[in-house]
Amino acid sequence: MRLPFVFAKRFVAGETFEATVPKIKSLNEKGISVTLDLLGENVKKRTTADETVKEYIRLLNDIHSAGLKSTISIKLTMLGMDIDDDYCRDNLYSLLEEAKRLDSFVRIDMEGSDYTQTTIDIFRDAFKKYGKHVGIVIQAYLHRTKDDIRDLAELGADVRLCKGAYKEPERIALQNMSAIREAFKEYTKILLEKTPYPRIATHDDELVEWVKEYTGEQKIGKARFEFQMLYGLREETMEQLVKNGYNARVYVPYGTMWFPYFKRRLMERKENIWFVVSTLFKK
Repeated sequence: MRLPFVFAKRFVAGETFEATVPKIKSLNEKGISVTLDLLGENVKKRTTADETVKEYIRLLNDIHSAGLKSTISIKLTMLGMDIDDDYCRDNLYSLLEEAKRLDSFVRIDMEGSDYTQTTIDIFRDAFKKYGKHVGIVIQAYLHRTKDDIRDLAELGADVRLCKGAYKEPERIALQNMSAIREAFKEYTKILLEKTPYPRIATHDDELVEWVKEYTGEQKIGKARFEFQMLYGLREETMEQLVKNGYNARVYVPYGTMWFPYFKRRLMERKENIWFVVSTLFKK
C-alpha cells in the first residue's frame, strides 16, 4: 500500500511541477534561490532513463518559461548509471546541451558510496565540456573526500558541500559528529580559497555560525558563496540570512517517487518524525 502524500509534504513540495511552482515563487519573492529536484533513483530500464532525460529537459524549459529563479539537481542513477556508464554520460550530455542553450545549470547529486567514483568521473568529463553549466555534490563524512575535495577545487569546480545523507560503515565514513564538523570546516576553507562560488549546504547552527565568522575574519565577501538548506527545514533561518546580506538557496524536491527521500529525512532527526505525526492531526 502506498503512503499518502500528506506524510511527506513537510519535506516534498508537491507531486507535480505545477503544484510546486507557487512554493518556488514564494521562496524567490523572499530573495531565496531554488534548486528543483525531481525525485527518483536507480533506474534499471533504458526506456525509463530515456523518458527521464526528456522529463528533465521539459523541466528546464518549464522553469525558464515560468521565469523562476531555479536550477535543477539530478541523480545519475536516474539517467542510467546502473545500466551503462557511457549511456549515462550521453544522457547527461543531452541534458547539459539544453541547460547550455537556456543558460541554466544542472547539479549532479551524490548518491551512496558505491557510486562516488563513477559520479566524480562522469562529472569531470562533463565539466571539461560544459563548464559553468554543471556542478557536483561532495559529502564531508566520507574518508575519501579529503582527496576528492582538493582535486575538484584545483579544477575550479562548482561544489555543493554537505555532511552526507546515506548510512555508511566506519571504514568508509566518519561516524562521530564532531569529526564530521571538523572535516566540513576544513573542506569549506579549501573551497573558499580555490573555487569561485562554493555552496555550503548545512542546517547545523554551529557550522553556519562558523562560516559567517570565518568568512568575516578572512574578508571573504558575502557574495562569494551561498548557504543551502532543504525544503521544509529552517526557512526562517534562510530568510534571516538573506536579510543579513548572504546568498541563500533551498533544495526543493518534488515528484511521485518521494518515499526514499522522505525516509532519509525521517532517519536524520527524531524531531522530523514527531513533526510528521503532528501534522496528521492538523487541518
